[in-house]
Amino acid sequence: MTAIAEAAEVRTVQLPIAKRLPVSLSIATVLLGALFLIAPRHGDAVFRLNDGTTALKLPDQTVPADVVLTVVTILLVLLSVWSWVAAARRVRAGGWVPVLFAILAVFAFVTWAAAGASGQVPVVNMLYGAISLAVPLAFGALGGVIGERAGVVNVAIEGQLLLGAFLGVVFGTLASNPFVGLIGAMIGGMLVAFVLAAFAIKYLVEQVIVGVVLNVLVGGLTTFLFTILLVPNSDTLNNTPQFTAIKIPLLSEIPVIGPVLFNQNFIVYLLYIAVPLVAFGLYRTRWGLRLRAVGEYPRAADTVGIKVNPTRFWNVMLAGALAGIGGAYFTLVSVPHFNREMTNGAGFIALAAVIFGRWDPVRATLAALLFGFATNLQNTFAAIGTPVPGEFLLMLPYVVTLIAVVGFVGQIRAPAADGKPYIKS
Repeated sequence: MTAIAEAAEVRTVQLPIAKRLPVSLSIATVLLGALFLIAPRHGDAVFRLNDGTTALKLPDQTVPADVVLTVVTILLVLLSVWSWVAAARRVRAGGWVPVLFAILAVFAFVTWAAAGASGQVPVVNMLYGAISLAVPLAFGALGGVIGERAGVVNVAIEGQLLLGAFLGVVFGTLASNPFVGLIGAMIGGMLVAFVLAAFAIKYLVEQVIVGVVLNVLVGGLTTFLFTILLVPNSDTLNNTPQFTAIKIPLLSEIPVIGPVLFNQNFIVYLLYIAVPLVAFGLYRTRWGLRLRAVGEYPRAADTVGIKVNPTRFWNVMLAGALAGIGGAYFTLVSVPHFNREMTNGAGFIALAAVIFGRWDPVRATLAALLFGFATNLQNTFAAIGTPVPGEFLLMLPYVVTLIAVVGFVGQIRAPAADGKPYIKS
């Protein structure tokens, strides 16, 4: 058995693959059921479907919490049972099962939290905020997918986001133009990627260690530069123009999804283009075939004339540029100023999205949206006056990340040569 086969076997031996999904769904069902029983909430939850920007107005929807929680819990139990039946028959339960389970679980949790609250659940604002928080994660995840598909573990996404945010605000302020700031952010991501690629590909240093060191280095460097450069020169170096919302006619008038998806800024629209473009390129073009070849079977790729290490190097640089765009969102959209450690661990959540998304650009983006939604729930619950403890809400996105990775990582396999340097014989 080859070393690659042994590594793949080690990765998949944690639990039988068929049982990973039913175990995860069953645990989630038990936890939610215990929450609803131990801390019951009574009364109605009101969901507000309008934000005042569309011509067509939808009425508020009031749902009785007791009925919703009972019905949804029964449905979750049925989905868990179905997943066990599919596992016993050694067939796939279907991709719709975890998706439907997640939607129902989220709806039940929000209903439980909003029952009897003083305010209404602002559905449009909740989804809009989720996308805003997910955009940096999605660009970081796209960079992670490309880098790891090429065979380089990209633990340095956090550093790429942070340096991208820093150079984005500096370039944008100096030029008084957010597009120049965006270019600066891409350069920042590529600088971190260059160091990662040089050490991992040319000097064969352990890639995870290089990534961790780069994150610490960029964090310290940006903090130092923030203190000595940006603080005393705030108006000239740390006050950039921002991308404003661009309303797409007709599409932005669609109730609920219109304001959420089609009244966004340039970087969000850029994400709409980047995700299908990366997905198409990865699976339908010569570039994607070469990229996947050097990440799966580098020696075979070498025998057919593909230059493995140069291919890896330039794709890691491309990955850094994408992650840099995610960093730009912090300073060119969220706030017009850079603050120390402002990414707040987003790069590690993006890395979890890469794993949860099975190294696929579309799935990784959906995972980023899930984590962004979980993060935004704390803002929504605080706005409606729910008595759910703030400490619980603060840890919610990390709990979701942990459940997602632990619950589904056993079903997936990284590219075979991911993290393995290639030495031409």
